[in-house]
Amino acid sequence: MRNAREENLSEHSLEVAAIAHALTVMQNELEGTRLNAERAALMGIYHDMPEIITGDMPTPVKHGNPELQAAYKAVENDAAGTILSMLPEYMRESYLCCFAPRPEDRELQRLVKAADKISALIKCVEEEQAGNREFLGAKQATLAAVREMDIAAADRFVDEFLQSYSLNLDELLKN
Repeated sequence: MRNAREENLSEHSLEVAAIAHALTVMQNELEGTRLNAERAALMGIYHDMPEIITGDMPTPVKHGNPELQAAYKAVENDAAGTILSMLPEYMRESYLCCFAPRPEDRELQRLVKAADKISALIKCVEEEQAGNREFLGAKQATLAAVREMDIAAADRFVDEFLQSYSLNLDELLKN
């Protein structure tokens, strides 16, 4: 879709990392879990790293067909393996959590995925604020996708913080 403001992979990854960290802190407080927020942030930083090799595929295309989704996931996994193999052997173990998460990281992966969706939702809000009506449908679909994840911390983040992304600096500081 046409963007009022372009976003790069580094900017998006940092936003996902910050949101993943916040979601993990919230999840720990709301649900009494003891998840590692710093690890979630690290996973958020690297979550789209395979796109350096694969490029980005728009979500509606990627998720529009289950066979295409599975094929693209395989391509992403191959790209992650390629990136991991490019590291010196002594570094690979430290980056496995980012490119080949362990089963015990499943809950952190869910929070990073929620953070990625919330970042997309924020992009929709920002584009809407810039007068770009192309993102209105995407905003509703992305909000529904966040809610469907059934993650209390993600719902709370949206309820408590999303509105602030539509405020200008004066409005933000007034609250």
